[in-house]
Formats: sequence, structure tokens, C-alpha cells
Amino acid sequence: MISFESYQSPFSWRYGSPEMRKIWGEENKRLIWRKLWVAMAEAQTGWGLVTREQVQDLKEHMSEVDVARAFEIEKNSHHDLMAEIKVFAGQCPKGGGILHLGATSMDIKDNAEVLQIAQSLDILSLKLGSLLKTLAGKVEAYAGVPVMAFTHLQPAEPTTLGYRLAGYAQDLLEDYEALLKVRSELKGKGFKGAVGNAASYVMLFGLEGQRRFETLLSQAFGLPFFEVTTQTYPRKQDYAVLSTLAGLAATAYKIAFDLRLLQSEVIGELAEPFGEEQVGSSAMPFKRNPIEAEKINSLARAVSVAPLTAWNNYANSLLERTLDDSANRRTLFPETFLSVDEIVMTLAKIMDGLKVNPVKMQHNLDKFGPFAAVERVIIAAVKNGADRQEMHEVLRQLSMTAWQAIEKGQANPLAGLVLQDERVTCWVAPSDLSQLFAVEGYTGIAEPRAREMAQQIRTRIP
Repeated sequence: MISFESYQSPFSWRYGSPEMRKIWGEENKRLIWRKLWVAMAEAQTGWGLVTREQVQDLKEHMSEVDVARAFEIEKNSHHDLMAEIKVFAGQCPKGGGILHLGATSMDIKDNAEVLQIAQSLDILSLKLGSLLKTLAGKVEAYAGVPVMAFTHLQPAEPTTLGYRLAGYAQDLLEDYEALLKVRSELKGKGFKGAVGNAASYVMLFGLEGQRRFETLLSQAFGLPFFEVTTQTYPRKQDYAVLSTLAGLAATAYKIAFDLRLLQSEVIGELAEPFGEEQVGSSAMPFKRNPIEAEKINSLARAVSVAPLTAWNNYANSLLERTLDDSANRRTLFPETFLSVDEIVMTLAKIMDGLKVNPVKMQHNLDKFGPFAAVERVIIAAVKNGADRQEMHEVLRQLSMTAWQAIEKGQANPLAGLVLQDERVTCWVAPSDLSQLFAVEGYTGIAEPRAREMAQQIRTRIP
């Protein structure tokens, strides 16, 4: 039970999933530390430095993480890893004395953190894959449903709702594959000591023995190691990971931002789910605010600056290591992963319960769709011999007249104006003009490409 007597981070209870919080919790972190120490000891038996009895003792007590006791020791030692060593060693009467032999703190901490990053990327990939499958279903369902498209926030030409969603899906699929790529390229520091030259391990095992020792540990954890390090693994890897997460957050931000606009009653075509007992405003009971989309935008803004912090941590790390990245890295990865976790879960919730208003969609098409036919009329007239510039001016004048009617609250009269104007009908027959003003016939590649994108998702995601 969380105590709220003192400050608690919202990430401790409000944002992110329990499984993601667990990955970045103190217990999991210290359990990974202990697993690394046990793996080290087990590997060292090959050189006669550790006995099997000592390893067994360590294994039997490995899961007995006692965070409270470690914090108590850390108050005096001011060193979190040494405090954990003392707790673990105190629990192991036979094996405790050989813990951490040859290692420096970052041999444990850095490898552990990369393993936490790997666990987090695995969770995110699964959730994003599930979201994409849901989105693929929406793309297919609305592949052929026309909606008004907007450029410069002004009505432009018709597209289909499925095609718009397919654009989001395409970007999210790219993010999904970027997550898999950065996950596959993760590397740990390995076991190279205080400045990365592995001098302590060479002293223990010899030059070739050090490589064999690292290979054993790499295989034990399924984690490749950098060939060259300083006291830490190259912090450029942090920048790559966090940039990938920021890229995913950017896609989610774009989708949420669009939804906030489309949910506004001015357009009103789409809406996020709104619970029966949900309160939109303490002052205005009628409000249905897009709080889920707004939450995505809010969290994504914070994620967007994480790569900058990682950039500074890497670029400003002098020589073999400085400690000026340590404090911010205690929150940098946990809070960024929890933010993106919450973003993906929220976007999945929105897509699963997405509200589509066909009445509003048709209203906007009736109101603005006729303008899209102007380009088609110009092309048809020119194909029949009309002067392109003259026809453009005629239709511009008729369009401005139609806009004046719309501004007065009247229905869009453009189709009727064009059908009655001899400057147009002398080049294009009225029956042909009526067909040109049909919205359904002017969505181009939208429907087939939307269906193709949905199929790509189903093919590329297990």
C-alpha cells in the first residue's frame, strides 16, 4: 500500500501498468543485481575461485531482497550497490565472502539496467502490436467510408476514414519495427572493471580467460556485450533507445491531437470513449472533454525531451566516466518507459472504443465536398477543349459565391451554380457534371491502399 504522507510520483500509481512499474521497481532491480552476482560466481568456479557449495548458498538466498535493510545501510555508506552487497552477503554464510570479486559497480548496474530496458521493450512491443491489430480492424471497417480531408485546417478534398487511419497505422508500424530493431541491438557493458580495460579480470583469469568469462555471462543472460567500454557502456545507446521511444510518442501525439480536433463539436466526426458516469467538468456538466487524448499529448511532451537529456549524458561524460548523469538516470528510463506504456495503453483504449459519427461526416461532406469537384470539372472541361486558366477563373468566382451562402448558414449551392452556368456547360454536359460532383467517386486510392495497409499489419505482426 502506497503511503501518501509524503510526495509520491504519479508514476508510482497513476501512469503506466503494474508490470512496467515492477520492472523498474527496487526489488526487480536488486534481484537482477543478485542474479548477475550469482552468475559471476558460477562462472568463476571454472577457475577454482568459487566452490559449488558457495554458489548454491548464493542461489538459495538470491530472491531474499530486503530493500528496507539496504536503505538503512546506505544511509551511512552512501553507496546503494555496496549496501545491497552487504545485505546479500549477510544472508549467505558460505558464499557471501566471494560476492563481486573483480567487479566494479557499473559492471553490475549497467548490465542490470540494459536487462531492464530489454524487459520494458518486450512489453511495449507486445502492447503496440496488439494496438496495431485493433487499428487494422478499424482501417478495414472504414476503408471505403468517405470523409472530408483538411489541409491548413481548411476543408480540402474527400478521402476515406480508413485511409486516414491507415496513415496512423503506417507510422505506428514503423515505430513497432523500430522498437524491435533497438531491442535486437541492445548491448550490455559486460565485465570490464573500473575504466573498461578489464585489468582486474585479466589478473583473475588471464587475457583469454577474461574473454571466456564474459562469453559465459553473455550467454547466461542472452545479452551481447560491447567490445570497448569505459567504466560504463557507451551512453550513446541510451540516446538511441530514448529517441525510439520519443518517435513512438510523436506518432501517438499526432493521432491524439487530430482526435482532439475531430472530437470538437465544430467537426464532431470522431470521439474517444466517454463513460456513463464520467464527469467532463466540475463547472459545466454538459462537457465531454477529450481527456484521454489530452493525456497522451501531455505525457508525450515529457517523453520528447528525454533524448535531449540522454544526448547531454553522453556528450558531457568526460574521459572514462563522470557521475553527472547518475541522478537523472534514476528517473530517466523508468519515467520515460512508464509514460510511453501509458500512452500506448491509452491509445489502445481510444481505438478500441472509437466513436464514429456518420451524421456529422455526411454533414461535412455535404457542406464542403462540392468544392472538391471543382478540380474534376476543370480537368473534364480542358479535356474537351476549354482554356484551363479561363475555366479556373469561372469556377473560382462560382466558388466564392458558394462560400458566401455557406457563411449565411445556407446549404452549399456550388453544384447548382455550375450546372446553370453556360460558360461551363458548353464544355461539359450537365449529366456529366452531376457525376463529377458525386463525392464517392473522388477518393482515389484511399480505399484499396487502406485495405493493403491493414493486410500489411496482419502479415508483419505475429
